[in-house]
Amino acid sequence: MKKRILCLAMSLLMTVSIFAGCGKAGEQAQASGGSKASGTAVQSSAQDNNAEPVTIKLFVNSPEYADAMNAYIAEYKSVKPNVTINLETIQSDYPTMLKAKINSGDMPDVFASTAGGEIKAYAEYSADLTDQPLAKAMTDEVRANMSYDGRVYGFPIKANTFGMIYNKEIFEKNGITVPRTLTELSAACEKLKAAGVQPFTTGYKEWWVFKHAFMHFFDAAQPNDVGGLVNKFIAGEAKFKDYPAINDNFFKFVDISVQYGDAKPLETDLSAEIAAFATGKAAMIVGQGPWVEADIVKINPDIKIGFTGYPTSEDPKDAFLTAGADQATRIYKDSKVLQDVLDLYNWLFTSDYGKKWFSEVAKVIPPIKEAPMPDMQITNELKTYLASNKAGDLYINYSLDSFHQKFGEIMQGYIAKTYTKDKAIQEIETVWPQLGAAK
Repeated sequence: MKKRILCLAMSLLMTVSIFAGCGKAGEQAQASGGSKASGTAVQSSAQDNNAEPVTIKLFVNSPEYADAMNAYIAEYKSVKPNVTINLETIQSDYPTMLKAKINSGDMPDVFASTAGGEIKAYAEYSADLTDQPLAKAMTDEVRANMSYDGRVYGFPIKANTFGMIYNKEIFEKNGITVPRTLTELSAACEKLKAAGVQPFTTGYKEWWVFKHAFMHFFDAAQPNDVGGLVNKFIAGEAKFKDYPAINDNFFKFVDISVQYGDAKPLETDLSAEIAAFATGKAAMIVGQGPWVEADIVKINPDIKIGFTGYPTSEDPKDAFLTAGADQATRIYKDSKVLQDVLDLYNWLFTSDYGKKWFSEVAKVIPPIKEAPMPDMQITNELKTYLASNKAGDLYINYSLDSFHQKFGEIMQGYIAKTYTKDKAIQEIETVWPQLGAAK
């Protein structure tokens, strides 16, 4: 598995910018393939001027990409003038709200989930995209993250990488070397605090921040078979106490981040985390990745961003980045406008505009084969890292978000001192078999 993830990361990095000279983003893009539902290609805007009005409802998470999604929505209007796309994005309680929509029969035409295990969980609601042009456009590794039982049921708007973001100028000004061990991390925090700089901003109001941080410690616990270890926890066959990286080191990291972090960590959300880091109030940011860079740079265009693996032990080799495709967008299989939705995303994944959209508009690592890498600081840091290191596997893909959300809530209880460490671990081990996999 680790080799597969490394191949994903390397294949993403080796994409060449052959589309950098393509036409302007505002030019009308042409679709490059038909759709399984009818076998017809996306029609030009001239042909659609008199077409019946169509409304597509998108209900997705990742509000940090709302501006980018609105950009392709606006561009698509020039391709299909009769199509209106209504976008709704939320973050904090998305899994619960999605399940409420499913239970009430109020299904959106497009919805989202985590990749991996969630692909199976929502397969019964998802259109089979295996033979669609968009599936063929994905890299092999990304397509695997979107598949269940050999069929493709989702597509990502990005490939991803996870690690610890830090302010290079603050580190350099205070003579701090990037910490690679927990001891070095504590020492760096003390030095920053003495200089009047808040070491961490954590975003611990967001439940999903915890799964992003925990992933690195879990990978360190059993790096060669992350999925196998997750399955043991789901089966109730594994215990934290047998893996010091998660039993001890993860909690040490959380304790350090709270001790040297926000005054009210459980009231600090994503926006507050971004603001604290971008303004130089905090030197490091927890649980984030490339998706926050655009918002950080909007606040501080001159900031110098570093990106490194979490210190997970006293061995520097255990401080690694992780990479893969962790989020899946789905098309509701019984959508009344199924063909129109398929046309939309086949266009996004195959048109000249779409190929540029990932790197130039969304500024993400493209999940498709023929697209340039974005010119971003975090992406460039990933390139440097991968020149001499391997990327870790995406632990988060092997359990459902229902578990990850509960895990985050338990960790919030640990920070609030509602749970002791032992009680928190006991709760996590109890709910993992209950919520970790699709039944």
